[in-house]
Formats: sequence, structure tokens, C-alpha cells
Amino acid sequence: MKQVYLDNAATTALRPEVIDRMTEVLKYHFGNASSTHSFGRTSKALLEQCRKNIANYLNVSASEIVFTSGGTEADNLALRSAVRDLGCNEIITSKIEHHAVLHTAEQLQNEYGIKLSFVNLDDCGMVDYDHLEFLLNDADKPIVSLMHINNEIGNILDIKRVANLCDTYDALFHSDCVQSVGHFELDLKEIPLHFLAASAHKFHGPKGVGFCYVRKESGLKPLIFGGEQERGYRAGTEAIHNIVGMDEALKVAYENLDEEREHISKIKAYFIKKLKENISNVSFNGGCDDSIKSTYTLVNVGLPIAPEKAPMLQFQLDLKGIACSRGSACQSGSSQQSHVLSAILDYEKLKQPSVRFSFSIFNTREEIDYVVDVLKDFVSV
Repeated sequence: MKQVYLDNAATTALRPEVIDRMTEVLKYHFGNASSTHSFGRTSKALLEQCRKNIANYLNVSASEIVFTSGGTEADNLALRSAVRDLGCNEIITSKIEHHAVLHTAEQLQNEYGIKLSFVNLDDCGMVDYDHLEFLLNDADKPIVSLMHINNEIGNILDIKRVANLCDTYDALFHSDCVQSVGHFELDLKEIPLHFLAASAHKFHGPKGVGFCYVRKESGLKPLIFGGEQERGYRAGTEAIHNIVGMDEALKVAYENLDEEREHISKIKAYFIKKLKENISNVSFNGGCDDSIKSTYTLVNVGLPIAPEKAPMLQFQLDLKGIACSRGSACQSGSSQQSHVLSAILDYEKLKQPSVRFSFSIFNTREEIDYVVDVLKDFVSV
């Protein structure tokens, strides 16, 4: 059976270079980075070189990179410390954030009685920047948490504009950049945010590792207590092989960014074109069919299928060897409608099935032709 993987927003395949580098470290550099003997010193040197490399990609200091288990931990670290330790009395966010942000914000509201405010969105899910400024003007010691790239509909936030607004109103700014690190250039000297979350498995690195950018002298306190790893920000023995794998994946991603972005952009554009040609009344959720408003890495498609057929769609695609998703993989086992689509679509649109297809450098036009044929056959039955 043909196999087509179009769920790269959920996770990506490891690059061969990453596997080779991780295997080398697992074989030869297994020392604990906190140990003082030569095995430990070798691991420590690797760890700190990776930290410097990753910091260079973002144009920040190495001391501002804290290694974590992934984006969820990084989001929790930033938001919890902002409320618990930095005196933030309000979180300003949106209703289409990842649940790593939304559920954390709700929990902090329950624990600390903080105010939780949501910025207005237009019909495509784009942030109303005037309303954001209104909220900031009225807020008491807020932290703004808005993701750079939406993981379900692909909308791109004007992250520099938000950072400058937060700077003007003396607010902290945290951004979940899990879908943008490794796919977009981010110069944090030009974008004055305070916290950023990233996860390696979204850019062809290993699972179980990510990082949090923490601006110098932010006052952030740890989420996990124990040893003094990560300068006291994050206790626990570092997984050197994962960190090296993340560093290698980011290195390859940014060395080939322009070439790979062009390839993936063409794949996405071709997919949209073929869908429009072959399926009448196909729709695109959010701004995902707009090359300016949306990331080049994904598209969220609304299909003209009767509601009673909708539960079978993804099952049928899976039977045909096609990997895609209804939305965030973190919620794929839930029977509930996507909270992102529920925030921007009307009732009639929500009754139609929507599927997220997300692309990588490994996808081809031939795969797109196959997927469109399968969708066309299912819709026409």
C-alpha cells in the first residue's frame, strides 16, 4: 500500500544527519554532563556547544537558552513563573492557542485568581491588534501569550508588532514558536520578547527535547526542582543525545532554509490548486490558502461531505496509507470539535469535516496527486 505522510505539524521524520549524530553520541559520549571526570566534561562541552549554536540561530546569548523536554514544558515554565514569581496579574491570550498555553492559563487562573483575557479574532482567526492594544492599555502587570504560527490553521502572527506593543505597555511577552523555529528566521534582537518555546521534533529532530528562550534578568524561577542543571532553571540530567540531535536538526534546517522553503511552498500551492480543480466547494480554514498570512508548511481543508460521512473520512484516508489529522495531535483522541475551528467557524461550517495536511521536504507532487484522487473519490461517493 502506498504510504504518504502529511502530518508534519504533529511530528517530523528524523533527518539522516540527525540519526548519525545522535548515534555517535549514544555510543561514545554517554557521560553525565554534571560529572567532573573526563566522560562528564566531554558531555558538558557538547551540551554547551549546542547551547551556543542554538543561541546563534536566534541571535541571543547562550545563557538565555534553557533546555526542556519540549514545547509544552517550555510554555508551562514561562507562564507559571510569570504569574507565580514575576507578579503578573493577567494573562492576555487568544482562544486558538495550543492547549499547552490555554490549559496552563486556566490552571493559573484557578490557582492564583488572575484575570484571563482573550484578544478578538477576525473570521480567519487573525489577531485584532487594535483590541490587543486596548487590553494592554487596561491591564495590570500582564503577560501576553500568542503563538507565532497557529498549529491547526497556519496563521502567522505579526510577532514583532506584538513584541513592540508589549514593550510600549511594559508587558511581558511569551510566544509558542513550536511551529516556526526551524522554518522561519527569528532574530530576537529585533523581536523584543521575553520567553519563546520550541520543540525539536517539529523540525526533523528527536522527540522529548526542546528549549525555552528566557530573556536575561527576567527573574524566571524553575518549574522542576532538584539539581543545579541548566543554571538552576531546570533540574534533571540532560539528555545529551537528544540535545545534540536538536542542534543538528536546527543546523541543517537553517543551512537549507531557502531551498527547502521553496520546495515545501510549491508542494502546498500545488495541493491547493489540485483541490480547487478536483473538488467543488472545497474550502480553506483560517488564512491557510493565503501565502502571506499563513505558513508554507500546512493547510486546513474543509470538505463538502455530508455530516454523517464525516466520521469515516480520516479512517478511509488511513486505510489508503495517508497520514493527516483533524487538528493538534495532542487532541487527536478526543471526540470534541477542534477548539481552533470552533472559535472561527459558524455552525454550518463546523458540521463539515476539516482535515489538516502538513508538509515537509520529503513530500512530492506525486504524493499530492494520490491524496487528491483519494479525497475526490471519497467526496463523490
